[in-house]
Amino acid sequence: MQNKIINNLKIFSPCSSEELIDYAFKEKKILIAINAEKILNSNDEFKNITNKNIGYPDGIGALWALKKKGVNSIKIAGCELWLDIIAQKVNHKKFYLIGGKEEVIKNTVKKLKIEFPLIQIVNYRDGYINSEEEIINLENDIIDKKPDVIFIAMGSPKQELLMERLMKKYPAIYQGLGGSFDVYTGNVKRAPKWWINNNLEWAYRLLKQPSRIKRQIHLLKFVWNMIINRY
Repeated sequence: MQNKIINNLKIFSPCSSEELIDYAFKEKKILIAINAEKILNSNDEFKNITNKNIGYPDGIGALWALKKKGVNSIKIAGCELWLDIIAQKVNHKKFYLIGGKEEVIKNTVKKLKIEFPLIQIVNYRDGYINSEEEIINLENDIIDKKPDVIFIAMGSPKQELLMERLMKKYPAIYQGLGGSFDVYTGNVKRAPKWWINNNLEWAYRLLKQPSRIKRQIHLLKFVWNMIINRY
């Protein structure tokens, strides 16, 4: 699996989610979704974390940037990847979930146990971690429960910073999920298949939530930077 450096950010180019999952388990690293906004705006701390781990193309902007570097890849949606990991590893791996509101994480666990009856969820908690004591308690619980895979849905860069800290205490497979628990439980509606398949999920989100226009403007700046060969 190739990787390219784009604006000092390393991005891998998987041919399939299976290839990406196999590589993650072989390397035992953090899986980090990369899109145009992260390529454009990530600070040095985020880039350092990503470059030590596995950044994968989660948005059309990342695909464009890779293609401009001469590398073809597929888009790997983070909100699908974590479920692919569970489906592949459910029979022999243990899982730990962190993120979302209390109701959301409970509903996530409930739905997972229905969809994957054999799943071993060793523990879970919401994403509202507000003190050093809570982080230390979380570290100790993870060490005690010994999960193989830890999903953290808190949004970037908060989730990456937490995963980086936890990885130092307890090496495992980590994946940052953003709002994936909300999508999984139906609290947030994802774009219909046509929009997803045509790489227009960002446009669907903009139609449903016009206030996102401030974030989407970054995509125009990203495209301009590609046109003038800044990346």
